[in-house]
Amino acid sequence: MFNFDEARFLKIQEGAVNLAPRIDQEIGAAIAAGASNLFFLGTGGVAYLTEPALQLLHRRSGFPVYKDYPAELVLTGSANLTAKSIVVMPSLSGTTKESVAMLAMLKEVGAKVITLVGHADTPLGQGGTPALVNFAEDDTSSESFYIQSLLVALSVLKARGEIDNYDALVAELATAPAALVAAKTAFEPKAEEFARIIAGSDYHMFTGAGNIWPEALYYATCILEEMQWIRTRPVHASDFFHGPLELIEPGVSLVLFRGEDACDPLAERVVQFARQYTDKLTVISTADYCPKSLSPELRALLSPAIMATLMERLSAHLEVMRDHPLVTRRYYKRVAY
Repeated sequence: MFNFDEARFLKIQEGAVNLAPRIDQEIGAAIAAGASNLFFLGTGGVAYLTEPALQLLHRRSGFPVYKDYPAELVLTGSANLTAKSIVVMPSLSGTTKESVAMLAMLKEVGAKVITLVGHADTPLGQGGTPALVNFAEDDTSSESFYIQSLLVALSVLKARGEIDNYDALVAELATAPAALVAAKTAFEPKAEEFARIIAGSDYHMFTGAGNIWPEALYYATCILEEMQWIRTRPVHASDFFHGPLELIEPGVSLVLFRGEDACDPLAERVVQFARQYTDKLTVISTADYCPKSLSPELRALLSPAIMATLMERLSAHLEVMRDHPLVTRRYYKRVAY
């Protein structure tokens, strides 16, 4: 595959899967000790990557689970954030300014803080109780964080007796890194074609439903806007018919991500409408590329990670096609803000 190091990729994703026993131990012990709720407190794009896990717990668990902006919480606090809270704080760099400030507040509150980081020798790498480290870089981190946050959600369900096949799902997750490579391989012949669609317009609407929506939001904002300076308008498929549909007309690019969870009918509704009014509807579905060796349940749970791994292939072609490396920034970590 074009500009792809398979051994490196597999090592990183296997590292994420191998955190399962530690995550289960920490979550299980905290809940057994009387934890009253759980917060996902990521900053920026990594926060999007925890949203499928948050959604899973909202729909399948009675355990209170929250997501908030650390930048706001340090200013306002929360009545629900207490010494009995479990806080899961992901940060690839381990140095994210807003998250480091949040960490200091959490120590004052006395909450249990599990940091998920790519680098140990950092404020978040040293400040978690515990800090779980799995090295990754931008092109491999999305899948890693999707897997880790899924493991958090599954461990909550297990600890509360709300799942009966935890062991089977975690055992099957061991095959996920190879399955992600297989999905990349299947998508590679189409990657350049889809990259040309993205390169062909300076504005795109992105949409998706269910647990695939966070990946649509992530790719539009954190890759295309931040790393390629391409303007996007991300909108959840549930909101598409409440305003954004009026922007659809010939020449407007609409990119729809489709996963394999129960919310896919919302995506189909968008397809049925949009194909009547724009000649630039692009649909990318994980079902077309994910190997059938994965069980239907795990395919649905992993749809965001599968889409992320497909989009990495698209991005690999896009940055060369546009002569704009993904690492090029004007402001991000370049100037004071």
